[in-house]
Amino acid sequence: MDATRSDRSPRSHTELRMVATPEERVIEALRASLLENEGLRQQNQRLLQAAQEPVAIISMACRYPGGISSPDGLWELVASGGDAISAFPDDRGWDEDLHDPTPGQAGRSLSDQGGFLPDSGGFDADFFGISPREALAMDPQHRWLLECSWELLERAGILPESLRGSDTGVFAGIMSSDYAMRVPQDPDAQDGYTGNGGAASIASGRIAYTLGLEGPAVTVDTACSSSLVAMHLAAQALRNGECSLAVAGGATVLATPTVFVEFSRQGGLAPNGRCKSFSAGADGAGFSEGVGLVLLEKLSDAERNGHQVLAVLRGSAVNQDGASNGLTAPNGPSQQRVIRAALANARLTPSDVDAVEAHGTGTTLGDPIEAQALLATYGQDRPAERPLWLGSVKSNIGHTQAAAGVAGVIKMVMAMRHGVLPQSLHIDAPSPHVDWESGAVNLLTENTEWPEADRPRRAGVSSFGISGTNAHVILESPPAAAAASAPENLGTPPETDEDTGTGTGTGTQTRDGEPAAPSVFAWPVSAKTETALSAQAARLLDHVHRHPDQHPAAIGHALATTRTHHPHRAVILGQNPDELHTALAALARGEEHPDVVRGTAAAHRK
Repeated sequence: MDATRSDRSPRSHTELRMVATPEERVIEALRASLLENEGLRQQNQRLLQAAQEPVAIISMACRYPGGISSPDGLWELVASGGDAISAFPDDRGWDEDLHDPTPGQAGRSLSDQGGFLPDSGGFDADFFGISPREALAMDPQHRWLLECSWELLERAGILPESLRGSDTGVFAGIMSSDYAMRVPQDPDAQDGYTGNGGAASIASGRIAYTLGLEGPAVTVDTACSSSLVAMHLAAQALRNGECSLAVAGGATVLATPTVFVEFSRQGGLAPNGRCKSFSAGADGAGFSEGVGLVLLEKLSDAERNGHQVLAVLRGSAVNQDGASNGLTAPNGPSQQRVIRAALANARLTPSDVDAVEAHGTGTTLGDPIEAQALLATYGQDRPAERPLWLGSVKSNIGHTQAAAGVAGVIKMVMAMRHGVLPQSLHIDAPSPHVDWESGAVNLLTENTEWPEADRPRRAGVSSFGISGTNAHVILESPPAAAAASAPENLGTPPETDEDTGTGTGTGTQTRDGEPAAPSVFAWPVSAKTETALSAQAARLLDHVHRHPDQHPAAIGHALATTRTHHPHRAVILGQNPDELHTALAALARGEEHPDVVRGTAAAHRK
């Protein structure tokens, strides 16, 4: 009976396999292999899509010569043809006899002009919980990066404190610092702080530490290409899932005049301190300082999170000159390769790009090599009516070195949004050392409307390091829905972003239930100290004067909902812009006013 029941019971899978014919076993193995191959194909497709996913620029912040303190300020300078170059600073202890117009003089600079940040020593250490001794030992480049990182997040409508414990990454481009040579040698005052204060790794690490960010924190030094390389690495980290947000950019602050002296000896410094990019009159580079940052997020995440997309980083690439004709000499074939690699990464052809923001330092060696590389890549197979437009922000602000590439990015993002390609300055005639007839490339000798096309606007940005490391990124105007998904924050100081909300004020309800216009507008402003409160009021006042079209309710809503609220607070009240401006001006001067309510927030009870 047992045997009979066994014969009638269903056979197990193992038993079937044991009695399967060789042909059946082969077929079964092939089926399993096909299923496995399909799974691998789908996985590879997902990885390929992730590796090519566009990255959104959702915020920008900067400080550049000429008193530029925002992307909007940079745009106003370049759009108006402004020149930010000035005399050497008199607050850094530089030798009064530093300038000597005689070429080749040891220890002397051929020029006495450059681009400098005002108040380079200014830093609100207490705001970040840093002691005065530690602040003095900090490299100014670290200070500016920390300050701009805070502003960068607030410009995106993100409270910095909300990112504590997040996987946000920091990618900071910075060149070798000379600040340690200027730090007062007082062991009692600086003991324990000088090591960290001058360490390049701390440039990114301090931002992560101060804000509590737990994603990758990387400091990049590829010389003049550092900030673009930082953006390239940040985009890769986002696509690889190593972080969900990334701060990226670079900074250069000149504590000593070494770069001016060195380039004077090498014959590469412009006597009047100005970069004459691709000009027949090009006679050397003009050096400057600055800091620029962008906040990056995968485009799909930005759209899902409701962040405004200022532009899209469509593709990027990095390579090296290798054994060229000199350690610091540019390499044309390598520049062509990095451009083609960036286009391939973006899945675009050269004719899909409208303009290039060039490295364009104005040297007699570098500019012709760069121009020929652009002619050989972007300048070929283009419609005659759609040449590649070429310019460089260095003609306005000088060569800001580790902050140069990101300056070009900020300029081109603003240009895409305004639909204008700004002119490059100091071009008396196109360089005679370039065969301009070999391709369709035109210099931007005047402001030019961005050509209309049945596709998004696109621009390339180049940056070539004296280290030999080349970088090229391709920017694209954002999808219309993403661009309008959140408030416009571009041209606004940290405490004063514009918004499109209903406003902060006292209003009533209309008969159909819709909110009526507020009868009184309220602008809340806060800071950590009384002095800083007045300074914030002054910045807000400057902003509203420069942007009279912004609605008072929109400004109030942004101040209330997208800014950190610090202990020292004030609320400016008014029924119209004139009343608001008058009260705000009083607060900026530190004066009492009936339409300004001031107070200090109570400490939280345990």
